[in-house]
Formats: sequence, structure tokens, C-alpha cells
Amino acid sequence: MKRLMTAILALAMPLAGAMPAQAENPLDVQRLAITGHCFGCDLTGADLSQRHLIGADLRQADLTGANLTEVNLEGADLAGANLTGANLTQAFLTNANLTDAVLDGANLTQAKLYFVEVAGASLEGVILTQAEIVNTPISVGGD
Repeated sequence: MKRLMTAILALAMPLAGAMPAQAENPLDVQRLAITGHCFGCDLTGADLSQRHLIGADLRQADLTGANLTEVNLEGADLAGANLTGANLTQAFLTNANLTDAVLDGANLTQAKLYFVEVAGASLEGVILTQAEIVNTPISVGGD
């Protein structure tokens, strides 16, 4: 029996390491929900889908891999935030500040970006399929 348990653990341990880990700080998620202010927070992999984060202070927050599907970020300040690989499908970003933010590999499919500040932002590999971009200096297309 002991050998069977050892064999099962030996097989299960590598699989556990292959599973995606959510590393967000639960206290940061709670602080964001209560106050709308989360400067420099660790929200890595957090599920913030369908939240109303209007005017939220997310400056320098780590939102790497976060689920921001259908989130309302109207007027939110995400200056210097890391949104690498974040899912912003159908997000609403009117008047949001993304100055110096990192959106590499972020998914903005069907997102609405109206009057968004993106000076200095990194947008390498960003997905903009069917996104509505109005008065936001993002170039779509090639040479």
C-alpha cells in the first residue's frame, strides 16, 4: 500500500506543477472591491470579470494574466500597470489612463477604447479583434 501511495504521489506532483496558479493577493482583491484603490497591488491571475471598476486607481498594479472580461474601467488609472496576457474581452475603457502600461499579449477582443491615453504603453502582440477604438492613438495594420 505504501508503494502505491508513493507511486501515485510521484505521478501527481509533476501534474500539480503544470496547473495554472492564481497568485493574486486576496487582500488586494478585497481592497480593490471595497475602496476602488489598489496602487501597486498584486492582482496576478485575478478573476475581476464583469466588475464595475469605474475610476479605479490601479496604477502600477500587476494584472498579469488577469480575467477582466466585460469589466467597466471607465476613467480608471492603470498608468504603469502590467496587463501582460490579461483578458480584456468586451471591456469598457472610456477615458482610461494606460500611460506606460504593459499590454503585451493582452486580449482586447470587442473592447471599447474611447479616448484612452496610451503614451509609452507597450502593446506588442495585443489582440484587437473587433475592438472599437475612438480617439485613442493605437495604430492597427502593417507598413
